[in-house]
Amino acid sequence: MKKLLGMAVAAATLLAGTEAAATNYTLWIHGRNGGSTQAGNYNDFSYWGPSSTAAGVNKKAVNWNGTQRIGGQNYRIRDALDCFCTGNNWCYIAAHSAGNLQIGYALSLYGGTARYKKNAVPNSSGVCGNTDGTTQVGWNIKWVDVASGAGGGSELADVGEWAVSEPLVTDLVTTNARALYNHNTTRNVWFYMFAGASGTVYSGILPGQDDEAVSYHSTGGVSGSSGSSQCNPGDWFCGGTLNTGTAACSDGRAKWSYHTVQLRDDGESYNHYANGNWGGIVAPVRADVVNYAY
Repeated sequence: MKKLLGMAVAAATLLAGTEAAATNYTLWIHGRNGGSTQAGNYNDFSYWGPSSTAAGVNKKAVNWNGTQRIGGQNYRIRDALDCFCTGNNWCYIAAHSAGNLQIGYALSLYGGTARYKKNAVPNSSGVCGNTDGTTQVGWNIKWVDVASGAGGGSELADVGEWAVSEPLVTDLVTTNARALYNHNTTRNVWFYMFAGASGTVYSGILPGQDDEAVSYHSTGGVSGSSGSSQCNPGDWFCGGTLNTGTAACSDGRAKWSYHTVQLRDDGESYNHYANGNWGGIVAPVRADVVNYAY
């Protein structure tokens, strides 16, 4: 599906003829952190790993204060989307953990609003200038890859396992994360979910399969007002099996609209953490982006 989408957009670009040439960008939206990334600096990949590592065409790091609430920091994501995903320019999005909430929030609540077309030349605050003063509805986004998405929250936030002094933890409570915005409203943009299962430390807290931070019910884009216990095929003591693609889980729980499981970690090989070297569940997402974000 991704390859077909890329070819369709490329064909549309060729048909544009005399219009200004389109540029494609890859935006990386990080998750919860200590607030150490440089907000507005699209070259600061310290959350992910070496900036020299291939990670999609014209890669940009979309940094925000990863200790603060989604709504208060979402303008950083919208600034980046305005900068690089308007006018003749198109974007691929890669998000990790709470970055799933950030891109989902932006699309659901702001993806139907008028956006000024920008020149992709950011100032020191990460804001770009207008091109011709005209607007468009929403952003030009081809697809979203999600590494261990926290769109459904985490039980670690429910029980206060993470630092409760961080405002973001309130948004990561499972019921709060699921009620933060309409997860079915993606503006027809596909979310490709990569769900890790190398979790052991918090197995008594996180239901079903997990990657030490988030369970399959969240990383697999499973709908509902609260989390559920989803596992790999053949695993016991689970509510259901997280099926790949758009199919509902074996217990009948559907996925959110335009959400599909690209990778289910049957080998239990990937944990939650990039570890400063594009590691964990981020690794297969980066590989996917390298192959398809061009």
